[in-house]
Amino acid sequence: PADEVTAKVKEVCTDGMMAARQIVGKQERSEAVDALRTKLLDEHFQINESGTYGEFAASTKARSQAKDAFRTLEKKVTRKLIVEKQARADGRAPKEIREIECEVGIFERTHGSAFFQRGETQSLVSCTLGTGRDEQIVDGLTPEYSKKFTLHYNFPPFCTGEARRIMGPGRREIGHGALAERSLMAILPSPEDFPYTVRIVSDITESNGSSSMASVCGGCLALMDAGVPIRGTVAGISVGRFTDENGKNEIFVTDILGEEDFFGDMDFKVSGTREGITGIQLDLKARGVDLKQIEVIFEQALQGRLEIIETMEKTIAEPRADISPYAPKMVTLKITVDKIGKLIGPGGKMIRALQDKHGVNIDVEDDGTVMVSATNGPSVDAAVSEIEALCEEIKVGTIYDGKVVSTKDFGAFIELAPGTDGMCHISELADGFVKNVEDIVKIGDVVKVKVIMVDEQGRIKLSRKQAMAKSEEETVEA
Repeated sequence: PADEVTAKVKEVCTDGMMAARQIVGKQERSEAVDALRTKLLDEHFQINESGTYGEFAASTKARSQAKDAFRTLEKKVTRKLIVEKQARADGRAPKEIREIECEVGIFERTHGSAFFQRGETQSLVSCTLGTGRDEQIVDGLTPEYSKKFTLHYNFPPFCTGEARRIMGPGRREIGHGALAERSLMAILPSPEDFPYTVRIVSDITESNGSSSMASVCGGCLALMDAGVPIRGTVAGISVGRFTDENGKNEIFVTDILGEEDFFGDMDFKVSGTREGITGIQLDLKARGVDLKQIEVIFEQALQGRLEIIETMEKTIAEPRADISPYAPKMVTLKITVDKIGKLIGPGGKMIRALQDKHGVNIDVEDDGTVMVSATNGPSVDAAVSEIEALCEEIKVGTIYDGKVVSTKDFGAFIELAPGTDGMCHISELADGFVKNVEDIVKIGDVVKVKVIMVDEQGRIKLSRKQAMAKSEEETVEA
């Protein structure tokens, strides 16, 4: 702007700007600044519509320059108040954090949910637990891979009082979501300890700075509400930097507002637990920061982070002991690799039959890891028991309660487990001479048999009389 325009704006608006920038409420502060701008333009920079075109163009240019000068004055006043008087727009001290309010169990039907509000920034977070089939498959330029943990960040226009259409995710949603996701990923349990797929959705319902850090705090609360055994409570905080017009008298402020982000030199977001940092993001307008400055920033962020964690743990101190009854139940078991084909069956016949019978989902990995999941706990337990019996390693000397499934002249075929049969020769059915197999056992009978041999081809030889003798010995000893 021209010097005379800048001087006029400074003369007319400095005192009013100093007062307006110290109003605590965001809405009231914005209205006061807008009123001051309108008064300046209407009284001192009116557009001349009655003169020549040259006069019209000059007045239009002066008005445009006045708007730029007004914005520059607002920036200078804001920075001066913070650096010289340590007076922030909402009245806080440099290291003071806005008032925090948090709650868990907001939504009854979700697996976990939380409400987190810091000042005029508010986030509603929900947590959903799923099975391996719910993993997000990422198909991009790199080789395809899947993610067991995903965080989605939504920033609708109404959270800043704007009325425009809601569109697909933009740079803010993608960037802030990635930061919050990475910050929470460090505290998640390993897939071996907690095989669930986890999805967090953070909906920002009000925003005035650090909504991504609110998503971190709300996401951690939602994880604990869902019963996810996280390694520690994580919180996020932002630190800003201000200097005077000469770049001196540096001051760092904790938990910056949206306006402080706009007028300041830096927005340094830091998230972590009591033990360490899990995520950082630096937006910098100055030429750079040195190691000494970073040390001060990290220490200031640590103090703020610990204060937030203390507040969060007053709401929920640790993850719930059990996951939500609405979440799927998952059980992981291990079978030998050579039993995978038996579990799956020809053309998937066996595994489909088990899924249909018990109403569960069964996933088998190449290393023999089997994951069974369903919304009904007893169904999972029944399916696991059947899988264990089906894939159990048959050992010589073990006694089973088997079911007779077929009789021949030379003996009986007895099912030890689904898909696993053994043959009991007629000579092993009973002591003494047996003329007819069906004199001893019939199809459908459940009898005790002992495994006496497993040949190289996996064929199982059984003995009923040895199993009976063993039972008699135990009875006599008792």
